[in-house]
Amino acid sequence: MSTFSFHYGHSFLSFTLPETFEIHQVLPSFVEPDKPEKEIVRQAIDQPLNALVLSEMVTPESTVAIVINDKTRPVPNSMLVPLLLEELFTSGVKQENIRFIIGVGTHTPMSEDEYPKLLPAEIIKKYSIISHNCDDEMGLNYKGITTRGTPVFVNREFDKADIRIVVGNIEPHHFAGFSGGVKSAAIGVCGRRTITTNHSLLLNKDATVGNFETNPLRQDIEEIGQLIHVDLALNVVMNTNKQILSCLFGKPEDVMREGMKVSRRVSMQELPHPVDLVIASAGGYPKDINLYQAQKAMTHASLILRPGGIILLAAACEEGIGSPEYEIFMQDVYSLDDSIAKFSEQVFSIGPHKAFQIARIAKDHPILLLSLLPPERVRQLLLTPVNSIEDGLFQANKMDNRIHSIAVLPYAVSTIPIISDQVYQ
Repeated sequence: MSTFSFHYGHSFLSFTLPETFEIHQVLPSFVEPDKPEKEIVRQAIDQPLNALVLSEMVTPESTVAIVINDKTRPVPNSMLVPLLLEELFTSGVKQENIRFIIGVGTHTPMSEDEYPKLLPAEIIKKYSIISHNCDDEMGLNYKGITTRGTPVFVNREFDKADIRIVVGNIEPHHFAGFSGGVKSAAIGVCGRRTITTNHSLLLNKDATVGNFETNPLRQDIEEIGQLIHVDLALNVVMNTNKQILSCLFGKPEDVMREGMKVSRRVSMQELPHPVDLVIASAGGYPKDINLYQAQKAMTHASLILRPGGIILLAAACEEGIGSPEYEIFMQDVYSLDDSIAKFSEQVFSIGPHKAFQIARIAKDHPILLLSLLPPERVRQLLLTPVNSIEDGLFQANKMDNRIHSIAVLPYAVSTIPIISDQVYQ
């Protein structure tokens, strides 16, 4: 028997697999930081990419907007933000001229009592912090339209700042190629029309994980970033223990170029052939905070399955589904074909797009879900609930008695699994 352990919510989940199966454990390359994390961050801020000099960009009167990600993103703000603030002060920026904006995108705006999940208490006390609301049209400014037709509306407080900085992490993203760079603002603090139009590009075949250069959705995000004038990015690449491997500071395009090199080396992992079953974890909290976020693991798992291969996903989903719009969309949907047809007949919208993504995967790959969600609720979403990994393996064998090879993905959202003979951008 082979034993495995997964992050599941805030805890761990262990299980065994009989060695009668051909088993492949697919992990991001585990790399230890080559120096203390604080030193990595400080060096990046002290030595920005392309010899950028922050003090030449600001004056004592400059106002600064800093965008941070919401609670669904594992960004080490407690280390990044204080060191960034030190550098701003050294460059002459006044404390009272700095404002934080939480880039929630289309997620529910965060309440003040949730701010400690993102920032140290001393920063919360000293600085103005607002949570973006993509539906507050009075709080948005129009900035133009991208070449792909995306109308760009951005948070007014972000827009009126003299210097605009994003803080985030670079890792694989299931349809934007990679997270990081301008995305924290270009999606995080823009209006619903902007995000919806951009995300409609996920229907394009090139909107895939790991693809940045020819991904129309990601390149649209880059153009949005230019229109809203994101000046600087402070991004990290982390290992599976959430330790900082690399930190980059500078112009967003420079940060993405260098950060993706590291992320690709860590996340891209080869298998010799497609498998019959993938047992995956989204990676624990906050990646499995809700089903809306955990779905990304399904996309990554599907990349290495044979036709008809099965996905068994462990995702706690302690905050439920994560999208009221997704739940409403599914109320009168009774089959995967219904889901795809209903979505195709409607104007593209955020929330229902998650139902479409799941249905598109599940048409080829049945999905078993181990979660804290009530079983009936899981069935309403056209997924199969299971009580444990062992129960999931039993159910998978009932669905398909040809299961011989299994891939285990403990960090599915942070892994780009590929078949050896495939070529990725």
